[in-house]
Amino acid sequence: MRARRLAIRGNPRRIAIIGDGQMGRAIDALARERGWDVVAMIGMRGNEDGKGITSESLGGADVAVEFTEPSAALANVTACLRAKCPVVVGTTGWHDSLPAVEKIAKETGAPLLWASNFSTGVNVFVEIVRRAGELMKANAEFDAHIVETHHTRKKDAPSGTAIAIEKAVEQTLGREVPITSIRTGSVPGTHELTFDSAFEQISLTHTARDRRVFAEGALRAAEWLTKTKPVGGVYTMQHVLGIRPEEQ
Repeated sequence: MRARRLAIRGNPRRIAIIGDGQMGRAIDALARERGWDVVAMIGMRGNEDGKGITSESLGGADVAVEFTEPSAALANVTACLRAKCPVVVGTTGWHDSLPAVEKIAKETGAPLLWASNFSTGVNVFVEIVRRAGELMKANAEFDAHIVETHHTRKKDAPSGTAIAIEKAVEQTLGREVPITSIRTGSVPGTHELTFDSAFEQISLTHTARDRRVFAEGALRAAEWLTKTKPVGGVYTMQHVLGIRPEEQ
């Protein structure tokens, strides 16, 4: 675990970044451009030894953003909540533990905001495919499938975003939607939902052109936490964007 304290420049929006990989570096750069004080940068393994993330190592941050690895995320998130620091989590592949984490968030009063994908477009896209499933429900001649493509370094497959799309479509379509995962090159992320029949096809696609789109969304989520100051619990990008918040 590597942690380094960075100089505070007096801006009241103080942010700690957990994860110094590609996403962590992108968030660091964009946060500085947007006038945040990056008060701590903690390495990818974060709270691996149980002591890496504390109120002190977080540098008095108003909010932390966590993008690490599935094996490290649970300990990192738990440590942030125990330190009573609101946390935005972009790591996927650990969400089976959300019920236990939600309990800790409520106990400590520190909020957790998670998303499988922080792109504003993706979160709107999920709502679009939900509606598409509803419209196609009566048309059994159309099969539905999802193809998701990411860079070779992405470890979880299918992606958390593909799973979110799958659940949204299946909820309204009423039948199974298979997922095909492709890992190649340096693709930031492409998700395509296709409705296919013998004589016609409908395809809905979201393509991320730059990984900064995820950093942008993560900072938007962090700003929402610092401005709205929600009570301890679990929140999503639907809250940030005002999409069906009554169902969250």
